[in-house]
Amino acid sequence: MAVLNSLAKNRIITGFLMGALVFSCIIFGGKWLLLLLLLFIIFATKEYTDILRNKGFLPFYKVIFIVSISMILVTASGYDNLIPFILLSGTIGSFLAVLFRGRQPYIANVATTILGFLIGWLPCHICLIRQLGPDVSLFGITFKQGLYFLLFLFFVILFTDIAAYYFGVKFGKHKLSPVISPKKTIEGSVAGTVCALIAGLIIGKLIGISFSHSFALALITTVMAQLGDLSESLIKRDAGVKDSGNSLPGHGGFLDRADSYLFSVPVSYFYIKYFILGGLSIPMITDFIKKVLYVIGS
Repeated sequence: MAVLNSLAKNRIITGFLMGALVFSCIIFGGKWLLLLLLLFIIFATKEYTDILRNKGFLPFYKVIFIVSISMILVTASGYDNLIPFILLSGTIGSFLAVLFRGRQPYIANVATTILGFLIGWLPCHICLIRQLGPDVSLFGITFKQGLYFLLFLFFVILFTDIAAYYFGVKFGKHKLSPVISPKKTIEGSVAGTVCALIAGLIIGKLIGISFSHSFALALITTVMAQLGDLSESLIKRDAGVKDSGNSLPGHGGFLDRADSYLFSVPVSYFYIKYFILGGLSIPMITDFIKKVLYVIGS
């Protein structure tokens, strides 16, 4: 029991400190948010390559690191239109690295290197969300409306993780994915989703998002957060490792702590940009699909 209490204590302390750090960097934005993302890239890239090497693959750390850092820097500087060029250059670089270093197995090394680019590309959307929308003012401080949306996602993901973990531990009986992540339960997942929706509706009301958009954005965020968690677990399970690292007591590595953000932030970004701010609606998409199908069929 003392060991369990110690582990729980470490988890709570680490979670609180990391949450405070992330929250502060989101609020202040600019160089602070950039430094946070760069710190994540440094640790996450190392964790990712170590996991894959445990499986017998040899992704090229330097290529992943350079591509990921480059994408974060251009996005933070407002030149995210350069990301396709960086991805193309990185893909070519991955093949060149294999061709001139002759590592076996060739295809797996190229594929796992290119997969590693997601470590840099997915977090770029944190910067993109922070830059969204018109300028708003609060207490005499002016910032982009994207800050509100980023805080929305932060708290929805936070409530998803906390509720899913603690409700799962206390009430969980039915396994959500026994093969990939035996400790996750359906009860925990449902509790995380419900708490996330409640949090989303409350925060949405505070920052002026309509009920329907608050509900939809919270649902998208919590579902993608849990999917990201399971996806990282899939990689670890296949590689035969429990945690991505040991940098964060009680939480494992940086990838373990950030997995809920990897899918949820990018998908939420597109919903915010095109549906909430852009005025896109489901009927408009349905009409577009019908027109495409009509052209294909004609």
